Parts: sequence; structure tokens; C-alpha cells
Amino acid sequence: MIWAALALAVAVPIVLAAGSPPSFAGMLALALLLVQPLLAGGYLPALQARRGRRVHAWLGAALVALILLHVAGLWLTSAPDVIDALLFVSPTPFSAWGVVAMWAAFAAAALAALRARIRLAPKVWRLGHTALAVVVVTGSVVHAWLVDGTMEPLSKAAFCLLVLLATAKVILDLRAWTLIARARRSADPR
Repeated sequence: MIWAALALAVAVPIVLAAGSPPSFAGMLALALLLVQPLLAGGYLPALQARRGRRVHAWLGAALVALILLHVAGLWLTSAPDVIDALLFVSPTPFSAWGVVAMWAAFAAAALAALRARIRLAPKVWRLGHTALAVVVVTGSVVHAWLVDGTMEPLSKAAFCLLVLLATAKVILDLRAWTLIARARRSADPR
């Protein structure tokens, strides 16, 4: 009896926070996707430079935790649907977008966590992390847009647009893609 109560105490919050249709973990993750580029670009006055990067790293870890919570909740409510999504055989179009965004988020987090250990040049790391962030944001926004449920369409559209605009603004301002052009110019013997 005590094991059943313990299992229920663990399962209920996971299902409530991550389950479908009311996917609060997914909504919180989308909210973090709005804050993350603002931190990376130094647009939040109280959290600029080193402090902003530290918060960006912590929120990146929280984003990974929310994704895991979301998938765990979906697993508890319908494991076959999660397996279908992970194998890209789900009949729902939003599943593939979510899975791609999930793996890109894991890759971006791993790249950030292993940055010093694998000794990537800062420019290479920045370009890789930025490219993965674009995949995360794009996949997450499309995933959220295609899911019917928790958010009503107008607020969901507005929020998704804000996430896209914030990400685009920071990428344009930081000009990470110019690293490729500089590398090509320096490699060109002319």
C-alpha cells in the first residue's frame, strides 16, 4: 500500500506538469525559449555579461529538465505514442517537430557542458550552439503551434512569434554566421 501511495505521489505531479493535453512543462519550456536568447544577447539589463551567461546556462539545464518532465509525463499517459514519436512513425505531425527540437536541445546542452573538455574554439562553439538553438526554437515553435490544447490560438501565435523574433534579433545582432565567411576568407590563398 505504501508503494502505491509513493508511486501515486510521484506520478500525479509528473502527469499534471507534463501530460497531454495540459502540457505545462511544454509551456514553461517555450517560455524559457523566449528568455534564453535575451540572456545570450545581453538584453536583460540586470543580467548582462557574465551574470547573464550564468543564468543562461542554468535556464538551459532547466529547459532540458522540463523536456524530460514533458516526455516522462507523456510516457506515463501513453508510452506507445512516445515510442512512435521517437521512431518518427507517429501519425501526428507535431510529434516529429518536438522530437527534433528535443534532440537539438540535448545536443546544445551537451555542447555547452562539454565545451571546455572537448576544447572547441570559441567561434566554432558559438556557431554550433547557435545552429542548434535555431533548430530547437524552430522545432519547438512548430511543435507548439500544431498541438491543440493547452493554449488558445491567439495567445499561442503571439507567444510563438515573440520567441521567433527574440531569437532572430539576437542571432542577427551577434552575427554568428559571419564566422563561416571569415573562415572561408582566411582559408582562401588569394
